Amino acid sequence: MSESIKNSESTISSSRTSSSTFDVKEKNYKPEKSIRAKAVLSSFIAGAAAGALAKTTIAPLDRTKINFQISNKRYSLKKALQFVVHSYQTTGLLSLWRGNSATMARIIPYASIQFAAHEEWKRVLHVQTFEERKANPGKSFIAGSLAGVVSTTCTYPLDLARARMAVTHKEMYNSLLQVFVKTWKTEGCATLYRGYVPTLLGVIMYSGTSFFTYETLKRLHNERTGGRDVHPTERFIFGAIAGMLGQSSSYPLDIVRRRMQTASLTGGEYNTIKGTINKVVITEGFVRGLYKGLSLNWIKGPIAVVNKQYLYSEAYTRNAFVLTQLPYYGFS
Repeated sequence: MSESIKNSESTISSSRTSSSTFDVKEKNYKPEKSIRAKAVLSSFIAGAAAGALAKTTIAPLDRTKINFQISNKRYSLKKALQFVVHSYQTTGLLSLWRGNSATMARIIPYASIQFAAHEEWKRVLHVQTFEERKANPGKSFIAGSLAGVVSTTCTYPLDLARARMAVTHKEMYNSLLQVFVKTWKTEGCATLYRGYVPTLLGVIMYSGTSFFTYETLKRLHNERTGGRDVHPTERFIFGAIAGMLGQSSSYPLDIVRRRMQTASLTGGEYNTIKGTINKVVITEGFVRGLYKGLSLNWIKGPIAVVNKQYLYSEAYTRNAFVLTQLPYYGFS
């Protein structure tokens, strides 16, 4: 009888232990999901703030560049400066930020989606740690490119609206909403995605190259310093290099997309990537045409990327749950 009681007590104790173990596993499982959700939310917030500030900083340079990209006017830094001065004298200081409302409407969701998507793609492709990225550099490139593709697809009509506002006066488009209304009525809804293909190809080149370059520089830094944290100054340098390489590799496609986006406004016939490239090369030359305004990108590109990378990194790393539970990732 006593042995039976002991066996029963042992069974109950074992059951309680098993139940306790199961409860612990359940409790441990929920925080992991919560941590992942918080990490994605952190990426959204940090990316949005960094992207908005970076694009506002370079808005006058961006508007200047777009106005040269869509025309056959000769470009030089001197002529770019003259454009800025002329815009200021004729339409006021705020005219240099024309189209920035569309930029803000676009960049906040764009940056948020891009950075959150990149975190997820790195997790899916198993390139979150330095060791994984070192072993699979190609996957790092793919993760960056796919993040750019996702964010571009979701926000492309806003990019088209930005370009159209940047090259017109208020008489043509008085607001962001008016761009969509007029474009829809006069050219059809499909026009809102005009130039999407060259944009997508450019994003793959730009995002992949810049993400891959920045991650590679961080990995090399980690190897040379034994894992020391990246100093803010070093982060600025890494960001500048990544930005310049990313912008330069995709620039001809940027020319193509701007011509296609604004074709109905300029009177040009830019319907395909090949046709646009051929026309630009024949009428303006290979370098002067396809790389028109690149020097402005060398100025504004690193500024934008560095700002985004630094601000995103700072905002992201201030979240204690990310630092303690997830691999650190500092790219904007």
